[in-house]
Amino acid sequence: MKRIFLFLMTNIAVLVVIGIVLSILGVSANPNDMVSLLIYSAVIGFTGSIISLLMSKTMAKRSVGAEVITQPHNETEAWLLKTVENQARQWNLKTPEVAIYHSPEPNAFATGASKNNSLVAVSTGLLDHMTRDEVEAVLAHEMAHVGNGDMVTLTLIQGVVNTFVVFLARVVSGMVARTEGGGTSQGTYFMVSMVLQVVFGFLASFIVMWFSRQREYRADAGAACLVGAPKMIAALQRLKGNASDLPKEMAAMGIASEAKDSLLSTHPTLDNRIARLKQL
Repeated sequence: MKRIFLFLMTNIAVLVVIGIVLSILGVSANPNDMVSLLIYSAVIGFTGSIISLLMSKTMAKRSVGAEVITQPHNETEAWLLKTVENQARQWNLKTPEVAIYHSPEPNAFATGASKNNSLVAVSTGLLDHMTRDEVEAVLAHEMAHVGNGDMVTLTLIQGVVNTFVVFLARVVSGMVARTEGGGTSQGTYFMVSMVLQVVFGFLASFIVMWFSRQREYRADAGAACLVGAPKMIAALQRLKGNASDLPKEMAAMGIASEAKDSLLSTHPTLDNRIARLKQL
C-alpha cells in the first residue's frame, strides 16, 4: 500500500508541476483552443514515457535486484561479458551493461535510454537450465532489441498514443459538457474527460501491444542472423512451460510470455515465433 500511495502521489505531483509550467507558458487545456490543447496533450503524453525511458535501467535493476558484472567472478560471468561484447561489436554498438538477477525462472531482458546506454540482464534460472548455445541465442535476441532501438521506438509510440488519448478525450468532453448558453460545465467536463481517457487509453493499448509483438518477431530474426535460426529455435523451445517471473510493469521486456495471442498480449506465442523462424 505504501508503494502504491507513493506511486500515485508522484504521478499527481508530476501532473501538477506540468500544469503549473504550462499555465505560466500560456498553454491551456481549453477544448476551444485546439493548438494549445494539442501542445498540452503532447506534453502530458510524452512526459511520462520519456521519464520512464530515462529511468528504465535504474528501475529495472531495482525491480529484480540485478547485479551488474563489473569484474567477472567466475568463468560463466566472463563468458557472458565476452559474448555480449562480441554481439555488440557486430551491431557496431557500445557494449551494454551486463547483469545477472536471482530467479529460478529462465528469463532475460534488455532496456536503456539509447542504443549505446543499455542494459542486458539474465536470470540465474536461464544460466542453470539452458545450454551455452541457447543462452547465446537469448543474448542475441536482447541485443537485437538494443540494436533495433526498440526501447526508444516504443517510448515514442506510447507518447504519440498518449497524446491523442488526452487530446481526443478533452475535445469530446468539451462537446458533451457544452451548455445551452455556449459555456462549459466544468464538473461534467472533468468527469467525462477522466472516463474517456480510461476508455481511449484501453483502446489505444491495442496499438502499443501490436508493436510489442512485432518487435519480438524482429528481435528473433535479428538473433537468427547473429547466431543462426536453429539456436534461437532451441532457446524458444526450452522456454516452453516457464512463466514470466518479471514484475508486471516489466513483462514486455522479458524474452517470452506463455500467454495466448490476443490484442493485449505483449509477446506472440512461442509456437508462432518458432514457426516464423522456421520460415526464414
